[in-house]
Amino acid sequence: MKIVLLGYMASGKSAIGVVLANKLGIQFTDLDCFIEEKEQLTIAEIFKLKGEIYFRKIEGEYLHELLKLEDDCIISLGGGTPCYGNNIKLIEKNSKSFYLNASIVTIYNRLKNETSQRPLVAAIGKENLKEYIAKHLFERNPFYEKANHTIFVNEKTILEITNELLELL
Repeated sequence: MKIVLLGYMASGKSAIGVVLANKLGIQFTDLDCFIEEKEQLTIAEIFKLKGEIYFRKIEGEYLHELLKLEDDCIISLGGGTPCYGNNIKLIEKNSKSFYLNASIVTIYNRLKNETSQRPLVAAIGKENLKEYIAKHLFERNPFYEKANHTIFVNEKTILEITNELLELL
């Protein structure tokens, strides 16, 4: 079984994925880290050197590669992954998916002090961040909502969210 965690950046996909994988005794893969390892470049470098079109193309290819693996695993996606190419169809067909739904305020509070680690947000500035998040969530929600399950993560601990996820499996 493949478990896919999707949602906006800072919704907790990677943190929850690690805990869930430990509880289930299966492998965890962060798609962005997998891409960086395969390409020998950071995501920011790929965007800068090769462009977003190239990134979105390989993102879909690497997602497909992970979904084809025989072993059970948990995959956390980048925030935009489900929204491009054929990715949402691949996810629907080959996994059990969970949308970690965080509010604009929750995402803002998690991102406002992390801008240096997140290249997409660094250029926006704190004063424009809420509007940027709101616009992206509006655009991406139709894709996120195609997940098998939605878990609201606001004001919940990683353990509470993980246990809720386990109950749905």
